[in-house]
Order: sequence, then C-alpha cells, then structure tokens
Amino acid sequence: MRRLIALAAMGVALPLVAVFGLGASGGGKGYEVRAVFDNVAAAVPGEDVKVAGAKVGVIQSMDVTPDKRAAVTLRIDDARFTPFRSDAHCTVRPQSLIGEKFVECTPGTRAGAPLRRFDSGTGKDQHLLPVAQSSSPVDLDLVNDTLRLPFRQRLSILLDEFGTGLAGRGKDLNEVIHRANPALRQTDRALGILAHQNRVLARLAVDSDTVLAPLAREKRRVSDFIVQSNRTAEATAERRGDIRASIRRLPGFLRQLRPLMVDLGELANQGTPVVRDLGDAAPDISRLIRDLGPFSRAAEPAVRSLGRATVTGRPALVRSRPLVQDLGRFASDFRPASKNLDDLTASLDRSGGIERIMDYLFFQTTAVNGFDSVGHYLRAALIANLCTNYAIDPVAGCPANFAGGGSSSSATADRGQAQLASRTRKAASQGSGPAASAFLKTLLGGEDQAAARLRRQNLAAVRRRAAGTSPALNGVGGSQQQLLDYLLGAGR
Repeated sequence: MRRLIALAAMGVALPLVAVFGLGASGGGKGYEVRAVFDNVAAAVPGEDVKVAGAKVGVIQSMDVTPDKRAAVTLRIDDARFTPFRSDAHCTVRPQSLIGEKFVECTPGTRAGAPLRRFDSGTGKDQHLLPVAQSSSPVDLDLVNDTLRLPFRQRLSILLDEFGTGLAGRGKDLNEVIHRANPALRQTDRALGILAHQNRVLARLAVDSDTVLAPLAREKRRVSDFIVQSNRTAEATAERRGDIRASIRRLPGFLRQLRPLMVDLGELANQGTPVVRDLGDAAPDISRLIRDLGPFSRAAEPAVRSLGRATVTGRPALVRSRPLVQDLGRFASDFRPASKNLDDLTASLDRSGGIERIMDYLFFQTTAVNGFDSVGHYLRAALIANLCTNYAIDPVAGCPANFAGGGSSSSATADRGQAQLASRTRKAASQGSGPAASAFLKTLLGGEDQAAARLRRQNLAAVRRRAAGTSPALNGVGGSQQQLLDYLLGAGR
C-alpha cells in the first residue's frame, strides 16, 4: 500500500519536501551545506549552486540518508552569501533542455539564526538544512508522460487505488500535499495571516469605500491630476541632468545652511517674547486700526482745506523764493560764525560764564543803589598794583600764574614792571579827571586805531543797508521764480 501511495504521488507530479544540511568545512574548502532532498533526479556533482541567478558554489557530493532521502553537499565559495540562516531555502531546478539540474538557494535573512553545525559523524563540519526548507519540483516532461498510453491507464488505476488507500487519512494527505508543493504551503500560510487579520480587512473595506466615494465623485479631477503628474514627470525627466547636479550639490548646501538654521533658531528663541508681546498687543492694535477709520474720515475736510490753502499760499511761496535763496546763502556764510557761537555757548556753559555775568549784574546793581542827601553814588574800590595789567611775559612780584624762568625772563619782567611804574607815575602826576581816565586806559589797555576805524566802517555799512529795502523782495532777473515749483522739482 505504501508503494502504491508513493507511485501515485509521483504520478500526479506532487513534489516531496526536501531537507537541507549545511556543513562548514575547514581548511579553505568553503562553506559547506548538507542539503537533504526527497528527490534530486538528474542532479550530479559539479553542477552550479546559485543565489538570485548568480553562481556562488557547486554541488560537491551526493549521498543517501538512512531514511532513503538524497543528501547533497553544497560548497558555497562566495563568502558574501554565508552563513545560511534558519529561514534559508533551496530547490532543484532544470539547468537546460537536456535535463541538467542546478540548486537555487535563498541564504535567509539576518533575523534567522545560523544553521546547526555537525560536530561529528557523517557530515562533520557541515551545516544542516531541514527537509521542510527544501523542495524538488517535478519536471514538465514527467507530467506530460502521464497523458500517453499506457501511462494514462496506469495512472487511472493508481488514482483509483490511491483513493481507496487514503480513505480516512485526509490529514496525512493534506500534509503530503503541502510538503509536495511549496506554493500550496505558502498559500495556506497567507490564508492563515488573512484569517487573523479579518477585522482589519473588514475595516479596510469600509474605509476604502469611504475614501473611494469622494474620489469617484471627483474622478475628472483625479484623472486630470494623473495627466498633470505625467506631464510633470516628463518635464522632470527632461531636466534629470540638472536635478542630478542639484542633488549632488545638496550636501554642501546643507552644510552651509546648518549655521544659518542655528542662527535662525536662536533668533526664534529671542524673538519669542517679542511675538508673545505682539500677540498680547494685537487686540489693542486692531482696535487702533478700527478707530483710525473714523479719524481718517474726520480728517478729510482738513486735508481738503489744506489743499485749498496751498492754492492760496502758492503765490506767497513763489515770491518768497529769492528770500529763501538769500537765507540759504546767509546760512552758508554764517556757518563759521555759528560754529564759533556754538563753541562759545558750550564754553560758557562748561565754565559757568552765564552765572558769572548774572553775578556781575547783581553786584553792579547792588553797587549803584547807594543814596545820600546829594543823590545816588557808586560804591567802587580800585585796586591798582603791578599785577592788575595783563602781560604775556613774567613780571617780578607777580609770579603766581607763571612757572619759574631764567635770567632772560627776569630781565623781561623787570622791563615790564619799570614801564608800568613809569606809566603809573605819569598818570598820577596829571591829577584827577583826564588824568584818572588816562590812568584807567593805561591799566586796561588802549584801543588800537586800525581796529577802531574798521569798527566804525562796519557800523556805517550796517546802518546803510538797514536804511534800504531787502534785495530778497525784488525780482530775480526781472521775473518771479516759483518757489513751489522749485520745491517740487520743476522750474529749473
């Protein structure tokens, strides 16, 4: 009965599950895998071992296990595909049309643990891949043979007997079918996953209907979006060189952008209080803007009146243009004097000169308020000595404001003192009245004749100009110049 079952399984082209054994050999032989298959017909040592279509090793040897399965030793020469993991899988595939075979493997993922290694016995230093992780698909020519006589009749007999023999053994048959065809096994696994996710799938169906309903209503816009996306993709493809260059320069740009973003972050941190204050003041600002509306409307008559006033005041502004020009020239000429005046007032402010002038006025007033039976009299006291006259050279007896000098300075001081004493004696010998005036003039210094003459000439010129009319009121060149045009950029 067992032979009948085995023959029936081969007849319907149901592949049996293979067991792999991977063994790692030492001494530079490469990474060895001991793979156990149910059937490896037409596979011989020396055939290729491939991963994703690339050759990574060869079939090193073949053997039969005690349970009558094929044990194939695979030598993996490319270390980049080692070690094989616990989720690895290998299958036997046709190499060419003449029936040669090769082994195609999937080394597995990093999530799986490395395959178990044999430490002794048959397959020592090799790594085992279980039968559940291998497969041997039936060739197409064997499937086609079942359609020819007498194989077709024999297959009918086998299926009939197979049905009788498997009565009550559905579970065993299901296991054989899943082991024989990896696709069915993966399909069953996928169906199990879908069964566990049935609620998610149901919610997906409901949510997808909710999402697709608006899209169905806007299908024209969706189709237009697809068309525009196609055009955008075409335009992007035409500029792929520029885009590639931009992407190549992007790292440098990001490196330069990083300090700027740091500064912007600091600016944002510092500006947060300002923005918060602006947020707090926003209602007041909004109210101010709203209140500006009535204010602007109320100011419209004043602005119109100002316009009418400019029409009236335009002739006066035009006639004042010569005066303004003269004032401009006067201001330009007066600039040095104003600078000196500014320095003088600043000096008076620093030295307290204004206070001293006020003190003089106060003391002068108190000095002349004397009154007796004759009338008002001046309270005055004259101090006359060798130190009252201004001198630029040291004077003997008055060294308080000068540093000590040599013999030349002493001689000069003696001469100045002698001249002062002579003038004093001469003034005293002439008596009072004119003599007293001469004496005061001698002490205070006489007026220079050239300076007095220049002063009188200047006063005469000022009086003469004040008696006439201002030239600013006369026409320039015989015609009035319009000041408003000048201010507005026209006229010249």
